Amino acid sequence: MSELPKARIATASLAGCFGCHMAILDIDERLLELMKLVDVDRSPLTDKKRFTQRCDIGIIEGGCCNEENVHVLHDFRRNCDVLIALGQCAIMGGLPAMRNAIMHSDAPLRECLDEAFVTGRYIRNTTHNVPNDPALPLLLDEVYPCSQVVEIDYQIPGCAPGGDIIFDTLSKLLTGKFRGFEREMIRFD
Repeated sequence: MSELPKARIATASLAGCFGCHMAILDIDERLLELMKLVDVDRSPLTDKKRFTQRCDIGIIEGGCCNEENVHVLHDFRRNCDVLIALGQCAIMGGLPAMRNAIMHSDAPLRECLDEAFVTGRYIRNTTHNVPNDPALPLLLDEVYPCSQVVEIDYQIPGCAPGGDIIFDTLSKLLTGKFRGFEREMIRFD
């Protein structure tokens, strides 16, 4: 009896706290069960920085706040058959998107940078300059959810989603049984 080939998955973290990757680890011992079904390609979990081949499933956490995030997200869309937005930052921009809501300023991004690097109460910056090294990724005018940059196939809500919903979704996707989320899985108290 021949075994089915393993699926390939990839993961990435964009603008966020990396909590969704920690939530993947909350799958606990079921990770061993999952690893029987998948090989992990590009991911902070494997420390692979580039795709080695096309992947069946890509999992993205975090929103897009700079040009590097947009590049990574486009790369995942090109290299993954199914793309999953994992967590509120990927789905709605999350906490990083709070800077989008600064309404009293004509240049909210400039105001955030000035507060962080020049005028902040506890800042000791003798140059009074905002870091502007060309090696730093260019910040976007706003933080964007992944669905505003590329097409997203599935969204797993939560901040961070629990290990149970991540495991359940991946298991069902890998076996062709995913038909959406049960209400109990996405209810928040």
